[in-house]
Amino acid sequence: MAKRKRLGGPLQDYLATPGTAPATAAPIARVAGDAAASAAFDEVSRELTEARREGRLVLRLSLDSIEAAWLMRDRTHPGSADDPDFAALLDSLRRNGQRNPIEVVEMGDGRYGLLSGWRRLTALRQLREETGEARFDTVLAFLRQPGSSEEAYVAMVEENEIRLGLTYYERARIAAKAVEAGVFSTSKAALQSLFASASRAKRSKIGSFLGLYQALGEAIRFPESLTERVGLALAKVLDADAQAGARLAARLNAARPETFEAEQALLSEFIADETAPAPERDANTAPVSSSQPSKAGPDSSRGAKSVSDTAKEVCPGVFLTEKGGTLRLSGPAIGPEFRARLEAWLQETAES
Repeated sequence: MAKRKRLGGPLQDYLATPGTAPATAAPIARVAGDAAASAAFDEVSRELTEARREGRLVLRLSLDSIEAAWLMRDRTHPGSADDPDFAALLDSLRRNGQRNPIEVVEMGDGRYGLLSGWRRLTALRQLREETGEARFDTVLAFLRQPGSSEEAYVAMVEENEIRLGLTYYERARIAAKAVEAGVFSTSKAALQSLFASASRAKRSKIGSFLGLYQALGEAIRFPESLTERVGLALAKVLDADAQAGARLAARLNAARPETFEAEQALLSEFIADETAPAPERDANTAPVSSSQPSKAGPDSSRGAKSVSDTAKEVCPGVFLTEKGGTLRLSGPAIGPEFRARLEAWLQETAES
């Protein structure tokens, strides 16, 4: 039986015949394809525009186009090589480059105001100056569009609270500065807006430091190192005496401590001096002294120079001062419970 001849088709003919061009698509197919491509391009363009507007698109901007002073910064200083955290940031950027974008707002004419990321921006500028490498000429940034100056300050504070918390003094400082700049009408409004996510107890502590900042201002040279405990003790002293703030500011301005350790020692000494109880002596009881009475008589101790006028913190909230042969304990941790424990220890020591 003869085999039937298999019918060919366009595809088979194309595959079997070298050099044969495929059939041209119908005009309507080309129109549909062009329309689909145009729609896809428009969708991508809209998505990119929306991402940029909402701050989801990372931009690469020139370091020189960023205005760090666009907002009054909440930190008193971005950091230095002596700061372990800042030194670690420098090392990370040097080895790995920038991983976390800063946040900026568009000011026009190719300029951008810094919302958050002051430390990263400062570190990149320092590395550019040190190395001269082109990779440090730019910074990665998210574009933000805060609706008001209040929102801008809130964004700055919240970013720092998440990454590396401010000290209470720095928190109080930015609240006071925001009020001075007219961003908020009152200190209460500033605290409630800037630290809305904080607990009521935390805002209360910031409020205590707010009074401390208003009394001392920039006389505190190392606010980033002022601890919560020492600050609250100072705030308590200032609340008890309206003139205490002026005395402390004068002492700080006169001493001008060069290190935060020296400033902490000065503050601890001031707390000890201000919280020392007034002398209470029984008429029939002689004062307890570690030295023999002077031959000049009982009044010779008046005006005597201190053996040591530096307060030493012997335990949290308790300061020991030696003056005129007398040891004195003072500080915010001293109260009825502490006194009872101290008396029990003294009795136990005397009996042993």
